[in-house]
Amino acid sequence: MLPQPDGGRTLCAEVIAVSDMNNQAADGSVYDVVVVGGGAAGLNAALLLGRSRRRVAVVDSGSPRNAPASHMMGFLSRDGMPPEALLGVGRTEVESYGVELIDAQVDHIAPGFYVHLAGGPVLKARRVVVATGLRDELPDIPGVRERWGRDLLHCPYCHGYEVRDQPIGVLGTHPNAVNHALLMRQWSDDVIFFPHTMELTEEDRERLAARDIRLAEGTVKWLVVDDDKLRGVELAEGSVVPRSAVFVFPRMVPRDGLLTDLGCEKDANGWVVTDATGRTSVFGVWAVGNVADPRAQVVTAAGQGSAAGFAINHDLLDEDIARAVEERRAMATAEPSFRL
Repeated sequence: MLPQPDGGRTLCAEVIAVSDMNNQAADGSVYDVVVVGGGAAGLNAALLLGRSRRRVAVVDSGSPRNAPASHMMGFLSRDGMPPEALLGVGRTEVESYGVELIDAQVDHIAPGFYVHLAGGPVLKARRVVVATGLRDELPDIPGVRERWGRDLLHCPYCHGYEVRDQPIGVLGTHPNAVNHALLMRQWSDDVIFFPHTMELTEEDRERLAARDIRLAEGTVKWLVVDDDKLRGVELAEGSVVPRSAVFVFPRMVPRDGLLTDLGCEKDANGWVVTDATGRTSVFGVWAVGNVADPRAQVVTAAGQGSAAGFAINHDLLDEDIARAVEERRAMATAEPSFRL
């Protein structure tokens, strides 16, 4: 079960710890929130928290998942914007609210929270947001890695419109590859599915045929490239099937080591469990973006970051109020009583 906000919870131990932190905050040693990961999710969380006048640091290693892509699509008002341009604008915006940007790799996070930077200092935080994304494991087929994000693509919603009506191929290298091919039929009448090493069921074949998706049987040898453009897919027996764009469903692996080391629960599919705000099963830890949601596009991740920032600020506020009440009670108890 995920922890839920509870105005009546006992915070004595937490109050003492947080009071100590705040005593240190004057010399700049404690952050309200440390965000690990400076993509859309992490920056949007930092933006909302910075605007809430929280002391925030964003630690980013500079390796976004969408770095190979030249443009970012499907983001209202930012459609077609280069990914690095969005991050550049975002970093400028959060800095204007006093958020500190730290270019570094986080080695590990110790309970408490102590965020250890690789070869650097340790940041103390009251709450942490992990927005470290995921990595795409691509099939070991020559040409796939080299063309990734150019004309070897994954997301139909990100790239399908740009290759509409072109000869499209879909590689059968993932259990979801058949569904991938069926979806791509919306963007082109010329879609060929390459089963590669997949064993297609009769139902698979029937569904593909019903959508007029042809099959190119045989093992894929490599992607044929000429003049820095994809020209086709060559099969092991030597035949080349002309294609101008090929889609592949990668194996998505969350970069969630920081979360699992803290003891965050995972679901049956191996993804960290969160509530609607990104709150994990561990007190004070949020996870947003692709590290917890493989389906999150850039615009989705940004929204998740905003929701997390909202929830974290209220969580900190509850703690601030509880601490203030405890301190007021302690002062009242310590004051001598005078009677005339």
